[in-house]
Amino acid sequence: MNSPLISLDNISIRVDGRTILKNVNASVSENEIVTIVGPNGSGKSTLLRAMIGAVSPAEGTVHRAPGLRIGYVPQKLALDAALPLTVQRFLGLPKRIPARDAINALDLAGVPDLRNRQMTKLSGGQFQRVLLARALLEKPQILLLDEATQGLDQPGAAAFYQRIEQVRHDMGCAVVMVSHDLHVVMAASDRVLCLNGHICCEGSPRTVADAPEYRALFGSGTKGTMALYQHQHSHSHDHDHHHAQDKTH
Repeated sequence: MNSPLISLDNISIRVDGRTILKNVNASVSENEIVTIVGPNGSGKSTLLRAMIGAVSPAEGTVHRAPGLRIGYVPQKLALDAALPLTVQRFLGLPKRIPARDAINALDLAGVPDLRNRQMTKLSGGQFQRVLLARALLEKPQILLLDEATQGLDQPGAAAFYQRIEQVRHDMGCAVVMVSHDLHVVMAASDRVLCLNGHICCEGSPRTVADAPEYRALFGSGTKGTMALYQHQHSHSHDHDHHHAQDKTH
């Protein structure tokens, strides 16, 4: 098996004297979609930031493959409403990029016609697609998304996740997502990490949804989640790939 793109070896992270994450072991391999779920304050965003190197562990080590190209889609980005900024110009900050690069990235993100639109005139879903396009400019080997569908309605979130699956297929990149959207995120994942200051459980969506630790955090109302998971995957051409991932790493 290939070496992981990113691996966390027994890391603990403290912020202002408070332990946010303790004794976390996790890894992400090529071409897999890993989702991190957990209640508010469970350390999900901190774990993502540790993966990209934005925060350093107090204990343990983070290993990244040499020369690893990382794409990052933030939870949200505030822009001055008075600032005239086209999508093309935004994608080219701080350094201008050729129009064809912008067109290619927007096409991959599923919004090919937005290049000359003003950033402040975009809908929430369009804005997140542009943030995705910006992350894809780097041709990442791993794409990390921090609550990228926050504020979108359920159809918008589901469409975004389907686009992420398409990006994974087209680019061959791994994907790590932090999400609250349990009802749709399970269907888009190969592997789920359930976090609450430490990793409570991990494995395939089915394994995690059936785990007592997951039900203790999210209640027993997961039947709808798994019904959606089973429905989508019974019609998925990628079913065999997901079934092959049905194990705890």
